[in-house]
Amino acid sequence: MFPLLTAPVVLSLLVLPQEAAQGVPAAGDRLDTKASVSLVGPLTAVVEPQTKEEKLEERVASLEFLADQLRQQLRTEHKSMVGEFTRIEELVGSVTDSGKVGAPISGFRVGETTLRIGGYVDFDLHGTAFDDGAVAASSPLRDFYVPGAVPVGGDRTTAADMTAQATRFSATATRGFGDERAVAYLEADYMVSAQGNERVSSSFAQRLRRAYVDYRGWRIGQEWTTFQDLTVIPESASFLVLSEGMVFNRQAMIRYTRGPWQFAAENGNATITATDGSRLEADSNVLPDLVARYNMDGDFGHASISGIARQLRSENGTADDEIYGFGLALQGRLKVGQRDDVRFSVVGGEGIGRYVALNATDAAMVNPVGGDLEAVNLVGGLVAWRHPLGETMRLNIGASSLLIDNPDFAGAASTKSIQSFYSAFLWDIAPKITAGVELLHGIRETEGGDTGEITRGTFSVQYGF
Repeated sequence: MFPLLTAPVVLSLLVLPQEAAQGVPAAGDRLDTKASVSLVGPLTAVVEPQTKEEKLEERVASLEFLADQLRQQLRTEHKSMVGEFTRIEELVGSVTDSGKVGAPISGFRVGETTLRIGGYVDFDLHGTAFDDGAVAASSPLRDFYVPGAVPVGGDRTTAADMTAQATRFSATATRGFGDERAVAYLEADYMVSAQGNERVSSSFAQRLRRAYVDYRGWRIGQEWTTFQDLTVIPESASFLVLSEGMVFNRQAMIRYTRGPWQFAAENGNATITATDGSRLEADSNVLPDLVARYNMDGDFGHASISGIARQLRSENGTADDEIYGFGLALQGRLKVGQRDDVRFSVVGGEGIGRYVALNATDAAMVNPVGGDLEAVNLVGGLVAWRHPLGETMRLNIGASSLLIDNPDFAGAASTKSIQSFYSAFLWDIAPKITAGVELLHGIRETEGGDTGEITRGTFSVQYGF
C-alpha cells in the first residue's frame, strides 16, 4: 500500500516546448524549469502551461543560436571571397601588363614606369639572279625585294649576300595613373643604312622605324600609316615580299582611334617625276595627308576599309603647281578552316605613289609643256595563303601585282607594271627560333617595253625576344 501525499510536491521536468510531462525525474537529475508539474493527491499529475516570459526566453535563445551559426558561415564565406578577389586582381594585373590573361608580367620598373625590351636577331642568306642588269652592292635590292628597283635592259648577273641588318630592337615604356595609362614605344633596325660597308667591320648604323606616344586614344609620333592594315603583310623568310600590291609606309602623324574608327593627319610629302625622268622629293606641302579607316572583326577574321586625301604641291624652280590626290584600300585577313588564313589587299587611287609598292612610281609628273603637275593613277593588289603543317611548321604562298596608268608624256623608263610570286616554308626549330627558306620571282615592265626579272632564294634564321 502506498501512503497518501498530504502536501503538494512540485517537481520540474525538462520538456520540449508545448510537450506534456512524461514522468518524474530521478533524484539528483538537473532540473531546468520549462514547465511545472504538481503532484496532488495519489500521484495525480497536473501540467501547468508556460508563461509568456518563458516562451519569449525560449525564442530569444533559438534566435541567438541561429545568429551564431550565421556569423560562423559568413566568416567562412568572407575568407573564400577574399581569396577569389585576390586571384581576380592578379589576373587583371596580368591583362593590364601583358594584354593576355595569365601571361607572366614582363619588363622592369624604373620609378613609376614599366620598361620592356623586345625585338629579334635576324640572319638572311640570299642567292639572287638579275636577268636584265646589275645591281650595286649598296642597293637595298641586295637585302630585300624593292619592286621599282629591278633592273631592265641589261645582261644577266648573279650575287650572294649575307646580312643581319634586319635585326630589330624595341622598347616600351608604360606608366599608369588612376584608371588611365600612357605608353611610349621606340623601334629601330639596321636596314637601308647609309653608314657602314662590308669591307672590314660591317658596322651599320641604326635607323628609326617607329617612335610614338599613346594616351586616351591618341597616337602621336612616327608610326605605320593609317592607310595601311598590318594584318595583310605576308609571312616570309625574307624581310618583305609582295610589296608591289601593298600599302607600306611609316611616317610622322597624329592619329585618333575610337572603337573601329581611326582618323589621322599624317606627314604630307609628294614625290614628283621631273621632265628629265629624275625624282623630286618636293616636300612643299602646307596641308597634311588626311586618312580615315574603319576596322571590322568577327568570326570571319579581320578586314578594313581606308581612304586618303592629299595635297600634291611643288614649289621650286622645276615645277610650281598644286593638285590633289586620293586613294581607297580594302585589306584584311580571312580565316579559312581551322588554322589557315588568306591575306588580301586591293588598293587604288590617283596621286598616292609613295604609299604603294615602296614608291615604285611617283604621285605626279611634271608636264614638259607648261610645267603643270599631273597625277599618276595606279591599282594594285595581293593575295597570300598561310597553311600550318603540324604545330611548328607552315607553308606560305602568294602573288601580287601593280598596274600604273602614267600620263601620255611619261618617259620610256617609267614603270608600267610589276608582278611577283613567292613561296616560303618556316619551321620553329625551338621556342622563339624560326628557320625559313623562300623562293621569290618578280617581273618589272617599263613604258618603253623593256622588262627585268629577279629570282631569289633565301635562307633565314630569326630569334625573337
